[in-house]
Amino acid sequence: MLGKPESTHWLNPATPTITWILKDKDGIEKDYEHFTSPLLINVDKVFHKIRNLKYRYLNEGTLFPEEVDQYDPYLIREALNNAIAHQDYNLGGKVSVIEFEDGRLCFSNVGQFIPDSVESVVKADAPESRYRNRFLADAMVNLNMIDTIGSGIRKMFMIQRKKFFPLPEYDLARNRVQVTIIGRVVDAAYARKLAQLPGLTLEDIMLLDRIQKSKPITDEQAKHLKQQKLIEGRKPNYHISKKIAQHSDDKAQYIRNRSLGDTHYKRLITEYIERFGQAKRLDIDELLLDKLPDVLTADQKSNKVKNLLQSLKNQGVIEIKGKIWKMSKR
Repeated sequence: MLGKPESTHWLNPATPTITWILKDKDGIEKDYEHFTSPLLINVDKVFHKIRNLKYRYLNEGTLFPEEVDQYDPYLIREALNNAIAHQDYNLGGKVSVIEFEDGRLCFSNVGQFIPDSVESVVKADAPESRYRNRFLADAMVNLNMIDTIGSGIRKMFMIQRKKFFPLPEYDLARNRVQVTIIGRVVDAAYARKLAQLPGLTLEDIMLLDRIQKSKPITDEQAKHLKQQKLIEGRKPNYHISKKIAQHSDDKAQYIRNRSLGDTHYKRLITEYIERFGQAKRLDIDELLLDKLPDVLTADQKSNKVKNLLQSLKNQGVIEIKGKIWKMSKR
């Protein structure tokens, strides 16, 4: 925090360095700079490197645009200083700040995330009892760089929620902690209406945010959301429910995501074969693929058609001869 740049070699294998990188929307590097000790001063230089532009969007019920910073200064401070305080310096890595021109900031540091999960930190809203770098963390507290009351991550989520911006994304894989902050509205109508639903907690919004981003949730989390009628569908292809769609003006996407049921799809198959006498698999694909839910991948849609045909065959409704499907004569 206070040392001279020429003295950092005494900390080997630790590397007290912050690397700022600017990338375009395609991920191509455009600029970079390294910052070393004293970090107390250089974190401020990193902060000023980030191009925190003004973002304007129309709020509901007014013709005057809302003007906010893309990135709340608290978010940058919290993410950057936490990366410094909690990095595993025995691994010799650097703290990195990657700025994307499409409105994203990615902060990363090496070392395992000590708490069980980000969700547990937000839910508990209490200080962590374990610290990797206790002396460093205490020093940063005394320098007013971080606090130890445990509310920092939760406050980051609350700031993004109030601005209708996507919630912070944490990637804890590969023995690294990476947090991505998006500085723009992705779906203003969805986010705003979602926040207006009565009784919806921050934890619920975090889970729905994962559903919207097609990220996995646990069976217990899915059960919780289904009990509140916030999601529909089957694992892993959950989608927002009719209740959310009505609030968010996302009714069309709800219909595209909702399955119409196997009975409906089977009826389409049998009606096709009865009318034209036979069908190839390609014919069935052309009939059904664009009607299956959007939440399914291409492979999942293909398997769905395969399972529907096999089920009709097992029921004795249709049969296959070579590669041609026909109505069963049984």
